[in-house]
Parts: sequence; C-alpha cells; structure tokens
Amino acid sequence: MASPATAIDALASLEERIRQAVELVSKLRSERDAAVHDAEQARMQAAAAAEELEILRAERQQVRGRIEKLLDKIDQVSSSS
Repeated sequence: MASPATAIDALASLEERIRQAVELVSKLRSERDAAVHDAEQARMQAAAAAEELEILRAERQQVRGRIEKLLDKIDQVSSSS
C-alpha cells in the first residue's frame, strides 16, 4: 500500500497535469477561434476582390467599345478624304 506522502504526490502530479491540459485546451480554442476569424476575413476579402474584378472587366469592355467606335469614326474620316 502506498504511503500517504506518495498518494499526495501522485494527487499533486495529477492536479498539475490536469491544470496543464486545461491551459492547453484553452490555448488551442483561442488559436482555433483566431484561425476561424482569419479565414472568414480572407473569404470576405476574396469575395470583395472577385466583385471588384468583375467591375473592372465590365469597365474595360465599355472602354474597348468606345475606343472601337472612335476608331471606326477615324476610319470613316480617313476613307472619305
């Protein structure tokens, strides 16, 4: 049978291991929450970038159309001269 001092040491060791486990779980939860937040921010930024890209593509298409019209007018003026 274990002596009372050995039992107390074993209990103290167990308490320390439990305390460390609780600290580790708490730290991991905080890290997980931060990672989830970062991932959500990244998703939002990606969505905003995709939206901006579509807007820029539409603007480019409009500019291209306007330039083609101007070039057609220049061709008409050149050919009529």
